[in-house]
Amino acid sequence: MNPRQILIALWTLVVKEVRRFTRIWPQTLLPPSITMTMYFIIFGNLIGSRVGEMDGFSYMAYIVPGLIMMSVITNSYSNVASSFFSNKFQRSVEEMMVSPMPSWVILGGFVLGGMTRGLGVGLIVTLVSLFFTDLTIHHPLVTVGVVTMTAALFSIGGFINALLANKFDDISIVPIFVLTPLTYLGGVFYSIDMLPDFWQGVSMINPILYMVNAFRYGILGVSDIPVGGALVAVALFIMAFFAVALWMLERGKGIRS
Repeated sequence: MNPRQILIALWTLVVKEVRRFTRIWPQTLLPPSITMTMYFIIFGNLIGSRVGEMDGFSYMAYIVPGLIMMSVITNSYSNVASSFFSNKFQRSVEEMMVSPMPSWVILGGFVLGGMTRGLGVGLIVTLVSLFFTDLTIHHPLVTVGVVTMTAALFSIGGFINALLANKFDDISIVPIFVLTPLTYLGGVFYSIDMLPDFWQGVSMINPILYMVNAFRYGILGVSDIPVGGALVAVALFIMAFFAVALWMLERGKGIRS
């Protein structure tokens, strides 16, 4: 395929993915917005009024970056995991595999679609948060960079999950037993400075902690960890995950029986 054909193929896949989740927006875009609104009301208003300030900010303002990042992570991951597994279940992936499209175009199309949903939901949650607190972005480049890289990383993770899954129940195992605990323990609702030394050390092995804190630094200008190291770590994870996903796809792992 020449470059123009590759771009057309990639664009077609991305448009297909975007139309898929926008067509059923009451199931894909509305529920996360309602869930995050509940978090803002319960944790931000009710509990936050008793917690007081954290790192010089109201508790509501402090948790907003973490809740935005949580919505980006879960939606980027679930979009690709469910979409690609559905295509695998319906055997339509095999048609793409035998087409002239390079494997990286197939992977890139699904990942970009997942990123679009993740970032879209993140934007909706950000707009909802403005009804509860004022946001001033201190470092726009860091903010945009870390949220984009996070969406990319978890979209690729969802793709790997879909490749390994054998039935629909398998695509919910990782979000329930891995992503949810790591997200809740990733500094979304608290600063790790509040934890004892031992648990601070345990928290440092949670990769989501770095993403949440880098994003919080971009918006509020405060972070519990070095931001530069967090961005490098996320970039390395993206390259590693992309290489693994591409290797699995090219060899038909989970596709060819």
